[in-house]
Amino acid sequence: MRKLLLAALVAIAGQLYADNPWKWRMTDKQNEATLHIDLYEETVDVPTMDMFGPMNGYLAGKGIYGVWMVTSFEIESNKVANVRLSNDLGSETQKTKLTILNDSTCQLDLVGPQVIKKVVNKKLVKIPTSLLLKR
Repeated sequence: MRKLLLAALVAIAGQLYADNPWKWRMTDKQNEATLHIDLYEETVDVPTMDMFGPMNGYLAGKGIYGVWMVTSFEIESNKVANVRLSNDLGSETQKTKLTILNDSTCQLDLVGPQVIKKVVNKKLVKIPTSLLLKR
């Protein structure tokens, strides 16, 4: 009975993912960065940005300097989306390409000039041009 219940839950979770591949929260533990997105509706509350109301998502974390909000996006397919992030001051933007590798892993690639930074030994340094995000 337990195995049957577990199989049913896995099937339901798989179907939910297939229906909404661009709605999730993933983390790159190495760079201490979290990407929380919903490219279907503005449902994501951005930390410290409550005055703007729900948005389509954000990139933040211990390793990231500031909060980077999703300001625009284009879904190319169920596997690829182009997302523009803007920092919490609105002074810088970063184009990114998200590629879903499987149902638990996504790759975020920075496109164009790299402006997202992280703090390392009290200095700001650019994050890697590619982050591997996991559920």
